[in-house]
Amino acid sequence: MQTLNDFLKDPLVLKGLRVLIWLVVIVLVIGFLRKLTKKRIENADFRYKAQKGIEIVGYILIAILLLVTFTFENVKDYTIIIGLFTAGLTFTLQELILSIAGSFYIFFVRVYKPGDRIEINNIKGDVIDIGSIYTTIMEMGEWVNSDNYSGRIVKISNAFVFKGPIKNYSMDFPFVWDELNILITYTSDLELAKKIIMDRASEILADYTNKSKANWAKMVERYYIEDAKIDPTLAVSLTDNWIVLNLRYITDYKLRRSTKHRLFEAIAYAVSKTKGKVNLASTTLQLLKIPEIEVQVK
Repeated sequence: MQTLNDFLKDPLVLKGLRVLIWLVVIVLVIGFLRKLTKKRIENADFRYKAQKGIEIVGYILIAILLLVTFTFENVKDYTIIIGLFTAGLTFTLQELILSIAGSFYIFFVRVYKPGDRIEINNIKGDVIDIGSIYTTIMEMGEWVNSDNYSGRIVKISNAFVFKGPIKNYSMDFPFVWDELNILITYTSDLELAKKIIMDRASEILADYTNKSKANWAKMVERYYIEDAKIDPTLAVSLTDNWIVLNLRYITDYKLRRSTKHRLFEAIAYAVSKTKGKVNLASTTLQLLKIPEIEVQVK
């Protein structure tokens, strides 16, 4: 019993116990405030930001607590020890430190935010969480065609924001340009085919075009960028087999697949109503002449 009392009276032990108690208190308070915000705040975006803000404040309080507790009386010794400790820590945990720095960079510079569709380190997907070390992404692509989820959740180190380009599909201009090719035969009425495609495109894409024009005007004001044509455009090219009508249009970055489906469906239906004036092309093989063969039987 006496040994236990002596142990508890040790200044270093008392200091350690005080730090441990304060750490437990801070962690419990952070957990309580996170649960409170989850119950009280209905807006998902604001609730997420509030919870992340509580975490950051908690980290700062813990850092201050450790710094104040283990401050040495001798400033010279303190400086030397801190310098050696910092150098060793930087070398050993450089990736971790870079990840934490990346999280602050993402938060303050707003490189991306939860809900954005990004491509980073050759991984494309929607951001579903940004932590102090990792960014969590719902992956898209890989074995799945078009902009569909693969079902895998990927955690990417925040350090990658300093190591390569970040492609953000939704930050300032939540629209993308896309294309589709309509192939028609040389015997088709070209002008009628062009009219069908442009009419269907204008009808289906009207909402995207109007909204994107307003967003693009803001882009031109904010960035050094030329004004671009937002309305659907059509280009014609000739091949050995058919005429290619290339439709270029703008759409919501999350609706590329469904928009292309609606366009193809509407155009195919309109072409079927032309009674043969416009025919969709397909790969064919034409035999011009079968060589004559003479057979002599003895």
